[in-house]
Amino acid sequence: MWQGLGCLKVTKAIITAAGRDHNRLPLQVLVDSDGTEKPAIQIIIEEVASAGIDEAAVIVTPLDREAYAEALEGAPVKVHFVEQSKPGGYGHALLCGREFVGTSAFLHLVSDHLYLSGRAERCAQQLVDVARAEACSVSAVQPTRESMLPYYGTIGAKGVHNKQRLYQIEKVLEKPTPTVAEQELMVPGLRAGHYLCFFGMHVLTSGVMEVLANAQAASKNGSLGLTPALSELAIREKYLAYEVEGRRYNLGQKFGVLNTQLALGLAGRDREEILSQIIEVLATRPTVK
Repeated sequence: MWQGLGCLKVTKAIITAAGRDHNRLPLQVLVDSDGTEKPAIQIIIEEVASAGIDEAAVIVTPLDREAYAEALEGAPVKVHFVEQSKPGGYGHALLCGREFVGTSAFLHLVSDHLYLSGRAERCAQQLVDVARAEACSVSAVQPTRESMLPYYGTIGAKGVHNKQRLYQIEKVLEKPTPTVAEQELMVPGLRAGHYLCFFGMHVLTSGVMEVLANAQAASKNGSLGLTPALSELAIREKYLAYEVEGRRYNLGQKFGVLNTQLALGLAGRDREEILSQIIEVLATRPTVK
């Protein structure tokens, strides 16, 4: 049964940055579309600020706290650092921010994705606006070809009547195989071979923290995933997905940093210079015999 939530206020954010093997990626310095060099985590914080967020908690390992504090000096929102003392899974990292958000809804972003909007409003602002209007949890999604399924959580859903780009979530699976996705996660209207995969940002009610806490209490192996909690959230309360007008760039993929840097550069004032350099590289590439 869906629970009525009234007016949804979203003023806080949680950014998870303690994932094993990816915890240093957000510290990678990139040239933003404005031509300024900055760590990826700073670009993410600017994304958060665009959505009208006042405070953000960054979940870090104890060893990384100092580096993140230095990278976020002068951030446009008040930043709190919450330490995940030992690896416990994605869900556990989010649960570390429970005290910070309390009973409030919050914006959640992963720290190894960057975003480029297809319209004036940045991607996070689009998502938060929809969540406020719908007064419920909303996850950003993007149509994704099936070869990329090993990288993303994926949903099964149906379109919300008379509302473009908005879907009612029916099922959530973590990194499904193409066979499983074809059987269980088809979404009417998507082109063949494509599925709605998570975008790396969500607006979630505090209900997800309750689900995660219950799952942690029942866990035997100590690892806590987020996907099962989102599946449970869809049963407990209204939970939608929104196809954001924009693109996500995953720093953790092969060539992820390169692709992200190219996307940022081509979206900014140095576009012509970058295109000229790409053409020069292609023209001078040795012929492979």
